[in-house]
Amino acid sequence: MPALIEPDARVRVSFLAAMDEFRAEGRGAPEDDSWLGRDLRVYSGQWDEPEPFANYVRHVRSLALEETPRPPDHVPTTILWWVDGDEFIGRLTLRHRLTPWLLESNGHIGYDVRPSARRRGHASAMLRAALPVARGLGIEHVLVTCDSDNVPSRLVIERNGGVLEDRRGIKLRYWVPCPPAS
Repeated sequence: MPALIEPDARVRVSFLAAMDEFRAEGRGAPEDDSWLGRDLRVYSGQWDEPEPFANYVRHVRSLALEETPRPPDHVPTTILWWVDGDEFIGRLTLRHRLTPWLLESNGHIGYDVRPSARRRGHASAMLRAALPVARGLGIEHVLVTCDSDNVPSRLVIERNGGVLEDRRGIKLRYWVPCPPAS
């Protein structure tokens, strides 16, 4: 059964296959300003060998720590991977707080499901699994955004209790309640 986990080097082979799928659909191009796009541009050549990949995993895990150096406009971010056994299915970013830019367009949570695993409910399950994690960080409602023409993402957000606040440019902005930990 799939689960959110901290990044783990044991899924390197399937992670690399997933990154090839993302690249094949155009992710990682210079205009792709997503977290995934930046990682594809910066780290792709370093992932092929186990030790550099393990270094990447350590780096990604460190991004959740307040003391990790980061650009001034970036916030601590927990990155989690959605895996089934050793099979990498997707990734989710959980920003610990909102900057004015994140409040405007990107929100607390972003997620990507590898192309070969889409339309199977993974994005909805990932978001649902991330909500208690966000609550553990003290976030009672997460802001999740999507492009107005991205119907699958809208359905993911709405299935998880997202309430549309407004549209800003091409972005729809939803607030999703985070249930208390059981």
